[in-house]
Amino acid sequence: MRALLPLALALLSWALASPEAARQAVERWLRGEVSPSLGEVLKAPPEEAPRLLERYALFPPPPPGLSVNLESPRVEGERVFFPASVGEEVGEVVVVLEGGEARRVYFRSQALALPPYLLTPLAGLGFILLSLVWTALLLNPSPFRAWFLEALALLRGERRLYLLTNLLLYGLFALGAALAYGMPEMARAVQTLFGGALEALGLEEAMGKGLPVLAGVIFHWNFSQGLFLTGLLPALFLGLPTLLLNLLRYFAFGFALSPALLGESFLVHLPTLLLELQAYILVTFGGLVLLAKTARGEGYRKGLRALLLSFYLGAFFLLLAAWYEALEVRFFL
Repeated sequence: MRALLPLALALLSWALASPEAARQAVERWLRGEVSPSLGEVLKAPPEEAPRLLERYALFPPPPPGLSVNLESPRVEGERVFFPASVGEEVGEVVVVLEGGEARRVYFRSQALALPPYLLTPLAGLGFILLSLVWTALLLNPSPFRAWFLEALALLRGERRLYLLTNLLLYGLFALGAALAYGMPEMARAVQTLFGGALEALGLEEAMGKGLPVLAGVIFHWNFSQGLFLTGLLPALFLGLPTLLLNLLRYFAFGFALSPALLGESFLVHLPTLLLELQAYILVTFGGLVLLAKTARGEGYRKGLRALLLSFYLGAFFLLLAAWYEALEVRFFL
């Protein structure tokens, strides 16, 4: 009897995902009946702003020129997908149903979605091998070990700047977390906004693909988007762009991931936060070292090496964080 329970639940979920209910939700969404505009959110009075922001996160307005094929739905559990496009940009409109009603509607561009190969068992095996080989190279004489030790020496050599960067960014995270206690509804809306952005990228698809695949997807996202695209690249411009970006990001992270919202699970999630945030602190620190060495006349090239070493060290922190977060999702959420 217990063996039949998962099948019964799966059939029930499929039954709740009615293509007709999803189609009607998309039609209302396209007519602008369910999505507040960003202007409405920004102009809303304080008592209405959290509700509108959460609504905006769950039902982001359709992009201009969106074309949706409502005649070819694809049903997966409680999600219904409709082929869609904006000009030459191909994607799909996703409707998340709950109890037969639309809980979320959003457009997901194929260009921003996770590469399909990341969700395969081969990709999971590849991430296991990457982790084992990288760790082995750090434990034995190799260029990878030499770079790691040089990065640690850089932290010691620039300890004041490193400690200041940690105090500033972790401090902003703590400030955001504290303010969430006084504005829990707004904090929950910001959390929904962040969660919706990650869901739109398709990260939830990795949940049922096994621990190595999930860890690999987490690492890919944090490395490519967090450490490289919004960390290393802006840090090349003498560090300040990355610092300014992270000043806002760490405050927002603290606000959305406060113990006021996570409760007891905050302690379980804390190692993930410390490791991932430290990785982004390292690349921010590296950018500031680049600025300092250039300003002191030591040359951009020496500063660039310091930035790359910090980036390398941050990448290893993200590797550790990916495995822990995958375990956290698998066993605690």
